[in-house]
Amino acid sequence: MQTAIEVTDLTVAYRDTPVLWDVDVSVPRGVLMAIVGPNGAGKTTLIKAMLGLVRAAAGRTLIEGKPYAEQRRLVSYVPQRGSVDWDFPASVLDVVMMGRYGNLGWFRRPGRRERELALEALQKVKMQDFADRQISQLSGGQQQRVFLARALVQDARIYLMDEPFAGVDAVTERAIVTLLQELRSAGKTVVVVHHDLQTTPEYFDWVTLLNVRTIASGPVNEVFTEENLRKTYGSRVGFVAGIDSGPASAPGHQRAPGSRSMVNSIERI
Repeated sequence: MQTAIEVTDLTVAYRDTPVLWDVDVSVPRGVLMAIVGPNGAGKTTLIKAMLGLVRAAAGRTLIEGKPYAEQRRLVSYVPQRGSVDWDFPASVLDVVMMGRYGNLGWFRRPGRRERELALEALQKVKMQDFADRQISQLSGGQQQRVFLARALVQDARIYLMDEPFAGVDAVTERAIVTLLQELRSAGKTVVVVHHDLQTTPEYFDWVTLLNVRTIASGPVNEVFTEENLRKTYGSRVGFVAGIDSGPASAPGHQRAPGSRSMVNSIERI
């Protein structure tokens, strides 16, 4: 299996306090992977370190065998919605077309082709009717869909998303899940910072459990176990038996044995 992202011996510290310590993660091509861990575990920092947005004290990240600086056109990034200035005066269509800037170079302006691609991406996230709306006028879930459209229009090979389900309603969450699974089916690699243990085995086929260090990483049906979750969360995870695990989310997807019944609640800290 070919590797899309290879993180080796990665250490990041803020004011001499390690946020990530000697992290190793290997992400195969064509998987839909969740990064899961408690608050303060370094999940967002790991994504940002992969992109070179935070400085690593040690270690490296390779994107399809090369440094990110040489492969940035292969990668699309969806940040946390709360980190974006939504009062910036731009229409929905303008925001989505920004995703094409990296393909245009310094001297070309977006034209008809870029507009068509942006409208196609908005249609995929069911936001085409809002193309002329100011981004600040949208609900949180609608804004999240627009950012996903901006990522789609880049036509990247690798998608890094920081909590795309945060603050969205159930309908939007299901739409996002379907979109991510379609990207996986198209051979794309998708890495998502995720906070909901109960939906992890339903939505994802690969998982990295993180708490400053890598606790475990691999296929959900091998890694998402009670033992590994206790190592990751300690006493903050509640395990309750007897909840129906339900069907898998995609054909051929294997849920971790007993995983949904195993994880019922997580104490927020």
